[in-house]
Amino acid sequence: MDDRVKPFEGVRNFRDFGGYEGLDGARIKSGKLYRSGHFGEATDQDLTGIELLNIKVQADLRRPDERERHGDKWPVKGVAKLFSDHGRETEAPHVNFLKQVAVDAEASKGWMRAYYTEAPYRQSLVPTYSAWFERLETLPEDEAGLVNCAAGKDRTGILCALTHHLLGVSMDDIFTDYELTNTAARADERLPEATEYFNSMLGKSYDGEVYKPFLGVERQFLEAALASIQSESGSLDTYLEDTLGVGPGRREAIRSKLLV
Repeated sequence: MDDRVKPFEGVRNFRDFGGYEGLDGARIKSGKLYRSGHFGEATDQDLTGIELLNIKVQADLRRPDERERHGDKWPVKGVAKLFSDHGRETEAPHVNFLKQVAVDAEASKGWMRAYYTEAPYRQSLVPTYSAWFERLETLPEDEAGLVNCAAGKDRTGILCALTHHLLGVSMDDIFTDYELTNTAARADERLPEATEYFNSMLGKSYDGEVYKPFLGVERQFLEAALASIQSESGSLDTYLEDTLGVGPGRREAIRSKLLV
């Protein structure tokens, strides 16, 4: 699993999410599907390595204020960038949450579950999710696509899980790839530094466990998104078709492009 992770210096959580077994025992092609955090801190060496991957479609799931705040050193000319201008915030929602008078680890996890419950139907995400699958349908043989958000774990994690489901990946492997974020983003290693940063910024003295859900992932978070889809749409396939416009024809076309 660790071989999927690309060790870029300034781009966190960059990895290939292909290679899993898909529908009817076929396998997703490697080198076609990537996921990551943002590129605002990418080094020149990072950019050189990324260019070798021939990524020509980027689904950038960040809000417009995030894109402005992080900046973007990639993509270069020739990459189709999918994004939404909806959902602008004056401050990151999780920071607003952490400013409350008292927050503990369970409250942080509850906030994340609530976010995942709403995310599949957010109008700041649905058009880009839909455009991603539209682009995959016509992705040339020698090109790859990438999904990213700020950290490459939550909004990105949901879209990658949906992509895996469409391709017939087992639920066990969907969660395996999702939880690989904790290794790829070095969540535990970064927690002490992040705790000091947030406590200083917020004027708090919270334990690191309060911040852990914002650096890594837990199975229960993605489970909340899948349960929300099941409740609202009836099934993942119905959600794909009715909400994202991915009907049988598009599903088959994407599978023919990505399964071998």
